[in-house]
Amino acid sequence: MTSQYKLYSYRWVVLAVFMLVNLTIQILWISYAPITGPAAKFYGVSDLQIGFLAMSFMIAFIPLSIPVSWVIDTYGFRIAVGIGVILMGIFGILRGLAGANYTLVLWITFGLAASQPFLLNAWTKVPANWFAIEERATAVGIVTLGNLIGTALGMVLTPILMESMSIPSIQLVYGIIAALSAVLFIIFTRETPPTPPCPPGQEVRALMLDGLKHAFTVKPFWFALLVSFIGLGIFNGITTWIENIIRPRGFTPTDAGTLGALMIVGGVIGAVVIPAISDKQRKRQRFLYIALLGAIPGLIGLTYATTSTLLFASAFVMGFFLVSAMPIAMQYAAEVTNPTPEGTSNGLIQLFGQGAVVFVYIMEALKTSDGSFTPALLLAIGLLVLSTLFVNQMKDPQLQA
Repeated sequence: MTSQYKLYSYRWVVLAVFMLVNLTIQILWISYAPITGPAAKFYGVSDLQIGFLAMSFMIAFIPLSIPVSWVIDTYGFRIAVGIGVILMGIFGILRGLAGANYTLVLWITFGLAASQPFLLNAWTKVPANWFAIEERATAVGIVTLGNLIGTALGMVLTPILMESMSIPSIQLVYGIIAALSAVLFIIFTRETPPTPPCPPGQEVRALMLDGLKHAFTVKPFWFALLVSFIGLGIFNGITTWIENIIRPRGFTPTDAGTLGALMIVGGVIGAVVIPAISDKQRKRQRFLYIALLGAIPGLIGLTYATTSTLLFASAFVMGFFLVSAMPIAMQYAAEVTNPTPEGTSNGLIQLFGQGAVVFVYIMEALKTSDGSFTPALLLAIGLLVLSTLFVNQMKDPQLQA
């Protein structure tokens, strides 16, 4: 029996290049957020219109997610993600060449946004093809890590680069990096190892349509979708409006970049540590509780802190706990909906999470006359409390040994 399945060290190469392209798309997504004010002046538009450049990724994700999941499950992640990274490289470079024309930048950004579902919806498919079941939440956590590092780099580097480069030049640099990462993915990735990474039964999944129907009959999966909707909505809302949130308290765009980076650093550590422990104990529910409840003190600090020390510490704590919930929720969804294909369950989780773009808009709409985001952040705290009630309905699946 043992000769029929085997773990290959090349799985780490595949995971690394997949992580790299996920890192790159996040730089492209978030690069305007820490410079919202200066970018609005450069393009001659409002803060909301600059925020829309980030929101466009979430808006495009909604109609594309399920068709892209079908492509992943039908043709494999190598072809599907390959399509995504080619789009990312082309539109990344074009955005750098668009100059100060906001309308052109916006349309090109929608082209970039179309590439994102091909990358995000394969988060559980790649580990399923290459990793043993006891490593998969860890592998998803590592991809999450790449995603977060990309967000952090976009947050920190953009304000620094703006001191010596124009906004279009910065975008061109990011576009070239995207094109190079796309080439590396195409060269080094493989769809499957020579033999399966797990015993028979752990790798078999239904066809997408049957799997989609099955997933929606699994009650705990609905609660996983709701938790993802809340968690990603809060994360995307804070990252999109990060400079606007702290601006009324006298903080600068550089502070916004530092704040975002520390939130991501916390998330990077949390996304590696907590899913790894979850894998080791083969438990999901208890770690979702820990993640969501642990994020609340950090979010309270982010809402009220007036000193940089408290603000940055709160961002780190919130990132550590909130971000760690995502890989665990994704792996939970893949396990509880078996035999639904991983690309389908992953795509639905990401779809609900990106659908939380409505929360990003609500945050801006709840802004007070003096620019404070406190009402929106208090709403986010309440939603985190609500999400723990959903986790209560998410019992651990019976995992195969």
